[in-house]
Amino acid sequence: MYRRFAFLIAATTLLAAPSLLLRPTTAAQVRHDWPEYGGHQGTRYSPLTQITRDNVHQLEVAWTYDTGETGGLQTQPIMVDGVVYANTPSHKVIALDAATGRLIWQFDSGITARGPNRGVTYWSDGNEARIFASVTSYLYALDAKTGEVIHSFGTDGRIDLRLGLGRDDEAETLTVGLTSPGVVYRDLLIIGSATAERLPAAPGDIRAYDVRTGEIRWTFRTIPAPGEFGADTWPPNARQESGSANAWAGLTLDADRGIVYVPTGSAAFDFWGGDRLGDNLFANSIIALDAATGERLWHFQTVRHDIWDKDLTAPPTLAVVRRNGEDIPAVVQTTKQGTVFVFNRVTGEPLFPIEYRSFPQSDVPGERAADTQPIPLLPEPLVPQTTTEDMLTQRTPEANRWAVEALRAMRTGEFMPLAVGQNTLISPGMDGGVEWGGGAFDPATRRFFVNVSNIAEFTSLVENTPAPQQSDGRALYMQHCAECHGEKMEGDPPNMPSLVGITKYRSLEEINAVIREGSGPMDGFAHLGQPAIASLLQYVTTGEVTAVGGRRGGPPPQRGPYRFTGYNRFVDPDGYPATAMPWGTLNAIDLDTGEYAWKIPFGEYPELVEQGLKDTGSESYGGPIVTAGGVLFIGATLFDKKFRAYDKDTGRLLWETTLPYAGTATPITYEADGRQFVLIASGGRRVQPTGGVYVAFALPKESR
Repeated sequence: MYRRFAFLIAATTLLAAPSLLLRPTTAAQVRHDWPEYGGHQGTRYSPLTQITRDNVHQLEVAWTYDTGETGGLQTQPIMVDGVVYANTPSHKVIALDAATGRLIWQFDSGITARGPNRGVTYWSDGNEARIFASVTSYLYALDAKTGEVIHSFGTDGRIDLRLGLGRDDEAETLTVGLTSPGVVYRDLLIIGSATAERLPAAPGDIRAYDVRTGEIRWTFRTIPAPGEFGADTWPPNARQESGSANAWAGLTLDADRGIVYVPTGSAAFDFWGGDRLGDNLFANSIIALDAATGERLWHFQTVRHDIWDKDLTAPPTLAVVRRNGEDIPAVVQTTKQGTVFVFNRVTGEPLFPIEYRSFPQSDVPGERAADTQPIPLLPEPLVPQTTTEDMLTQRTPEANRWAVEALRAMRTGEFMPLAVGQNTLISPGMDGGVEWGGGAFDPATRRFFVNVSNIAEFTSLVENTPAPQQSDGRALYMQHCAECHGEKMEGDPPNMPSLVGITKYRSLEEINAVIREGSGPMDGFAHLGQPAIASLLQYVTTGEVTAVGGRRGGPPPQRGPYRFTGYNRFVDPDGYPATAMPWGTLNAIDLDTGEYAWKIPFGEYPELVEQGLKDTGSESYGGPIVTAGGVLFIGATLFDKKFRAYDKDTGRLLWETTLPYAGTATPITYEADGRQFVLIASGGRRVQPTGGVYVAFALPKESR
């Protein structure tokens, strides 16, 4: 039903639609502030020039704010009118003086929460200003001046995000929240959601709420209802039986045109789709919606019938490219597999060729992989799309021999379906590729900057065992947790943490909340019921096995005949990636031509540096920002805790410093009291110890 290089455009005449007329963000905010997640139009660009290539080496710590909490930070703060708004690791909201870091106010919902919370959303009509912040399944409206709850919004100041999805009768059992903030268009707050990645899961609808009342103004169903466009790519019962296809990574707004761009993830369950045969629109798609009405304008599906967890992990970036002397408004979408799609942001037309290719069919009973997948020919992939023996580690001869033997025991290949009982290597792995940090666009050079990880992961399918009517804490753990944390709870650090001794750094209340609500890539298990959760909690924290009686107390029947064996990083016996270096790169792409301007290794392992092995590259989480001063700033690296500045034209390292914890977040830059600041959240990621410190850098006052 799709043509090669296909794109689908609604009949709406974009430029004539009255809903598309709106003044952009004020020039002062664009220049001096950082008023929205991802910066203006998702570009992560600032026109500030006080910090330049020539003086960036003089940067010093201007202020820090320690939240006093552990757990890590992925937050990109915002700054409006001299105030920084941000999150703490436990999902409190704080307002800081942008020039000094002084705490102005703090909001504590009283709910115990952990896991990614990447920022807040700001709205103002000139008379009042509000901050919209999420905590677990709730969205709060706060007074931007005081941090007090605005009780006229929603129900006593908050919205329950589990409601309004067509499953209100089971809302208490659903996992629905926000890992990334929404966008504001006029008087609408538009959001995606984070949902469970295994069934049962809520649908990932895109919703617009009235910023004053909290009422739903429009909904776009990413799993279409019968009769809606795209419903024929799902089974008839998909709206009620399937789930996810959600925009957990955040959205990007073109306020001038009134278009909101939505990147979605895979449908649940991530690794087996025999109960959702078809291409599964609008999962794994970039969707352009009329921001005023939610009407689909165009879409493009980057992966059909995803059975590899290849979510779109970052909000798209709005750019302008030049073709034949003409400027074309573009939207750039990165992917977990490390590819880059570039479209005309108004029409949806691809600006570089896309080829549909056939890949191996699944041999799992009941499964059917898509016949073809879209492959962008330019830009070339940021990382290899498969792993062969000549692409394995050369760190030591022993590591290479181990990797060759391990690879020969696995199935490999681009878009290779999973198998039952044999591991399939996914390159890059389920953590990317490009992750939620996304990229930055420089309008002066029309270059796109993005960091990427080159780490493979493997997994397989195994048959599900029928859910017992009677169960206990250990059985629940083996059924729901062991695939990620291991049978002995040792995990696979740093991506899958060990649970051994968890009570040393998490309270029982916190652990209980994580089991119920989920955290990061972990689904919540509220649907098990509190008796079962209590039994599971006791086993995880003490090793004691307590029986759970009754149907409600035990796990629900398993959906589908298969489960997967976890997110297993392909690492050598010493714990380093078994693929060839570099294990991470920082890249500059000319969007006019699709060619690379430069590519450099990004990230290091401190212990390998001590052994003389530098520039290995490493995993990175969080993204770059770029400035008119010629500087690209980025933290992101997982192991070396560095915050770095590069020459945007050449990739030359200009400055670096060590943060208290890994800066696995995207920085911002702004001007306050006449000084340009660069601010980053330092908290680490699933690696002990973690913390929650904001660190702001500026030039010495006398040097200005």
